[in-house]
This record gives sequence, structure tokens and C-alpha cells, in this order.
Amino acid sequence: MALARQIGGEIVNCDSLQIYRGMDIGTAKTPVAERGGIPHHLLDLLAPDQVFNAGDYAALARPLLRQIAERGSVPVVVGGTGFYLRALLDGLAEGPKRDDALRQDLARREERRQGALHRILQRLDGAVAARIHANDHNKLIRAIEICLLARRPATEVFGEGRAPLEGFHALKMVLNPPRAELHARIAIRTRAMFDAGLVEEVRGLLRTGVPKDAKAFESIGYKQALAELDGTLTREQAIELTTIATRQYAKRQVTWYRQEANIHWLSGFGGDEGVRAEAKSLIDSYYTTPRL
Repeated sequence: MALARQIGGEIVNCDSLQIYRGMDIGTAKTPVAERGGIPHHLLDLLAPDQVFNAGDYAALARPLLRQIAERGSVPVVVGGTGFYLRALLDGLAEGPKRDDALRQDLARREERRQGALHRILQRLDGAVAARIHANDHNKLIRAIEICLLARRPATEVFGEGRAPLEGFHALKMVLNPPRAELHARIAIRTRAMFDAGLVEEVRGLLRTGVPKDAKAFESIGYKQALAELDGTLTREQAIELTTIATRQYAKRQVTWYRQEANIHWLSGFGGDEGVRAEAKSLIDSYYTTPRL
């Protein structure tokens, strides 16, 4: 927000959960009253039981970026869902459509034997399996689905027909605070979310008709809050498991972005004055660098 204010920017959400209405506490969604008059886009678009993917995100975000630029503003894309960002900037290959019956069968296999999805994908496409964590069931199921329905490795499908974003140059910056400080911040924020009413937020969503098996409830924090409501976890257990899962996810995010090209790493949190100054310097330099 500080950078957006300095450069005349409008914030475009790139968090796969902030897309959903009513999921505010567990996604750390910035309240409207705290947005400082800066326009925020692609928030609160869908009910939590609706399906949304990276292709859908790119289809919405690309024309939005052009609209922002036409107003004379700068799109500031913010969020940690790396696959959404890749879809936006690099495009996605056109893969097979979803097959719900196949997905359910794959999910049952994982329930019967932990790690089954990763082993199946290793046999079908070892290169893709090496890039997906064994616990990331959604990505594993989609990769297996592509392999089986396309009848060839997902690597080949992913390499075809990508249409990169045109008309923009992207400056990519990733916050990378010291690991110990990050873990401490995660622990504090996790407890604060539960204290702020995360479980009550989940209870309210259930009352509006969102089913317990909604995909959004599989996410970190919401999964544990739902388990607390069901009585399978205590409050302290839910907080501990959410903290651990968040730390693991943060590690996967770092791994993901280390595989991306042209990343500028900022060693601190977004609220650090030194980090803000470094980011602004990168932006100033970026604007003054001649481009073809």
C-alpha cells in the first residue's frame, strides 16, 4: 500500500483465497476502512463453494491490468499464489477439462494410502512430480488428471500454447525476512486470527449454506478451524497445527519463487522502512531503464 500510494498504483489481489467472500480473518484480507482510499481489485468475487482456478484468474486479471493502465495508474499485483502470478504473466497451456469422477477416485486413493498421489504422478511424469510437494493434493490431482486425459506427460501439455501477457513489463519483488523472525510472526498472526474470531467466521459461513467439503475449507487455518468446530481438535491444537502448516507453506513459497526468473529478493517485512526504500529504489531504476 505504501508503494501504491507513492507511484499512483491500484492493488490487484493475487491471493487465491481472498477471491472468496466472507473469508476475511483467515486470509488476512485488508479491511475496506484500512485501504487508505487505494483501489483494491479481485477481492470478494465468489462464494467459498465456487470453483476458481489460475486460468480463471488470468482471464479476469489481464483486462483489468489494461483498464488500470488506461486510467494512468500502475497495477500493483500483490499476493503469494505463485501459480496465479505465473498464469497472469506467462499464460497457461490449454489442458483437459476437469473430470470430477476421476478427481474423486484419486482423492479416495490418497485417503486409503498417504502419498499415493505423488507416487502415481512420479510414474506418469517425474519432472512435474519433482516440483509438487507430496502434501499438495490439489496440484497433484490436476497434474495426474492432465496426464491421464491428455494421454501424455503433463510436461508436454504445459509446454504448449502459452500466451504471455503483452503490453507490460513486470518488476517482480519477493519479501524474504529472516527465517526465525518469519516463524515468530507466523505464530503471532495465527493466534491473533483465532482470537479475532476465525472459528466464528467458519461457523457463519456454514450457516449461510457453504458445505463442509467446500474446497476453500481445505486451506490452512480454515481446515483447522473446521476441525475445532467438529470437536476433533482443541483450540490450542488448531492453533499449533495452523502455525506449523503456515511455516511449511511459507517454505514452499520461497522454493517456488527461487525457480522463477528475474526475481528481486527483499530481506525483510513489508513494514520495514529499509525494505520499502529498497523497493522504491528498484521501481525508480526500473522506470528509467530503456526497454525495447
